[in-house]
Amino acid sequence: MFEKQMKKMKMSDWALAKLGIVAFVLFVIGIWPAFRNWVINLNPWIFFVISIVSIGIVQARIWKKK
Repeated sequence: MFEKQMKKMKMSDWALAKLGIVAFVLFVIGIWPAFRNWVINLNPWIFFVISIVSIGIVQARIWKKK
């Protein structure tokens, strides 16, 4: 059932979902001072590494199926 729904999604739907997630995270950072301080004090390279690893996993799954 879930896969049928995912197949109906277009690229613009995925982009809007990702944009919504980013906006929600920025909202949480803005209203929650403890979370904001944690994010600011964390090394920014950690976020970069997490994003590269996440993208790598997705790309590996995409290219593995073809």
